[in-house]
Amino acid sequence: MPSDFTPELIVRAYCMGIFPMGDEGGGIRWYSPDPRCVIELEKFHAPARLLRTCRKGGFSVRINSAWDQVIRECARRETTWITEEIIDAYTQMHEMGIAHSVEAYADGRLAGGLYGVSIGGAFMGESMFHLVTDASKVCLVYLVERLRDRGYALLDCQYMTEHLQKFGAVLIPREEYMRRLALALQLNCRFD
Repeated sequence: MPSDFTPELIVRAYCMGIFPMGDEGGGIRWYSPDPRCVIELEKFHAPARLLRTCRKGGFSVRINSAWDQVIRECARRETTWITEEIIDAYTQMHEMGIAHSVEAYADGRLAGGLYGVSIGGAFMGESMFHLVTDASKVCLVYLVERLRDRGYALLDCQYMTEHLQKFGAVLIPREEYMRRLALALQLNCRFD
């Protein structure tokens, strides 16, 4: 029996401010938190030490070059919302040019990365991981620079974490998030 958890359904949900997460029983649940965590692109703050790491060039950064490795590393944790059904659907979205990965490499090996979904001028960050210290943070700096350069208006982080707070992430009411999302969806930005 074919799954009704399709890329089209997921994109429609994102456009309504809703996103999916797998649960421990293998099912899919839908969320629209209030408040919502975002990184305001023009107010993004990277610590000075991290900017020095970026400038030193110890990492090379690429996009969409290791999708499967990135999503599977993001899923490799004790408790994960990234089920096989999520991986399959988001991989289809990646093949359609909707989902993207950013990867950091050290000495030619994958050191960290992140992935998310791009619709219009909105990028919905889904997950990140690191195998080498600072690798995922370098990817986040690169992501923000890329979104700024390409005219994006919204970087959705869904839920606040201590890690994101260090970069200037803020919580906004759902009503404000929906207003910003509606404006961002009107833009015609291209991630890759």
